[in-house]
Amino acid sequence: MIQNTKPRDEHPPFCLQGGRIIDPANGRDEEGDLYVLGGKIVDPTQLSPSPQWKRISVAGKIVAPGLIDIHVHLREPGQSAKETIASGTKAAAAGGFTSIVAMPNTNPPVDGPNTIAWLLDRIEKTALVNVFVTGCISQKMQGELLAPIGSMKKAGIVAITDDGHCIQNNELMRRALEYASMLDLPLFDHCQDYSLTSGGVMNEGYWSTVLGLKGWPALAEEIIVGRNILLAEMTQAKVHCQHLSSIGSIRLLREAKERGVSIYGEVTPHHLFLTDDSIQGYNTNFKMNPPVRTKRDQEALKQGIADGTIEILASDHAPHCTYEKEVEFDHAPFGVLGLETELAIYIKTLIDEQVIDWKRMIAMLTVNPAKLLKLEKGTLSFGVDADITVIDPGLEWVIRAEESLSLSKNTCFDQVSVKGRAVKTFVNGNLIWSI
Repeated sequence: MIQNTKPRDEHPPFCLQGGRIIDPANGRDEEGDLYVLGGKIVDPTQLSPSPQWKRISVAGKIVAPGLIDIHVHLREPGQSAKETIASGTKAAAAGGFTSIVAMPNTNPPVDGPNTIAWLLDRIEKTALVNVFVTGCISQKMQGELLAPIGSMKKAGIVAITDDGHCIQNNELMRRALEYASMLDLPLFDHCQDYSLTSGGVMNEGYWSTVLGLKGWPALAEEIIVGRNILLAEMTQAKVHCQHLSSIGSIRLLREAKERGVSIYGEVTPHHLFLTDDSIQGYNTNFKMNPPVRTKRDQEALKQGIADGTIEILASDHAPHCTYEKEVEFDHAPFGVLGLETELAIYIKTLIDEQVIDWKRMIAMLTVNPAKLLKLEKGTLSFGVDADITVIDPGLEWVIRAEESLSLSKNTCFDQVSVKGRAVKTFVNGNLIWSI
């Protein structure tokens, strides 16, 4: 029996009443009530005596495990004009995300235990949501020497990646995967063959020719995806290919997974919503890496999601200062915001278009990323931390860049009308976001 004791500094016990509870980890999709006591989800029938519950009506809304985003750039340390842990996690909470995974391409890069210790301390002091840390594959992300992967694992990382960079040396990548396999760490890879993308700023094709912009061919991604599949098969390591964008990448991943290779992939909202014809206005907020591609590529991504080839959705939240984007298209940095808008864009592109249902989409944002990283998150099971996202699927709103809680405003979804939004976000039973 769980005793009715109220821990110090905890809010009173409460019940989310009358919502549609979707918990893919437990196969649950039903109307019901969810009870929280002492920062944990509890079974009220096992409490003695029964507490006085504060009842919060969530009728007509979806009650889901706290959403997880495994691909976020928080820019701290070293680039705090773009984003900080405090501002980025506030944006995450507004988007319904209770756990995020921070990429290590900061200044200095997160390539050793000392930087990790500083970062974890900063997270403890300033983060509004759970932040999990990754470490670099290579020292200084230069792709030449391996970072101290074992030491970083002891320091607290959950994965290794040079995101923002791609290891070009196949021998180095092999050794990294051998260490990752021994240490039971997944490796996240930004898939890009630099020899094919030098100077490229958008998808290579009809529109790059018309607009006079240097093309970034899909082949550059697909070659590295193929390389990663072969190395994952050889080393038995878990390789996660980030922000996939092309038909060929989905085909390669599908074939490899059918053979049982431990290869994974993610898709981002901008690749599902935009195609390369959106670059016609030379708006640098539409410049991202990999670039948005053709309608055929977009349909392949959706098919990959529908058939389970792609199991994870993420944002690649990449803030940049306004002045950095207010330059010629060729010179602007790659990257767009995502944390506050990705849920609505996924609803628009996946639920509204009937690619998948709510249960599948929530699984791709909760239990699936949690399993990849072995996080004790992504579920509404009794006894777990009360990380909860309440979603109003019918709430209509307009995305406006100036309203972003991020320090940066470089969204590619400005003025897009959407339906569906996180209206309450709880972390450890504490309400951190509500509208």
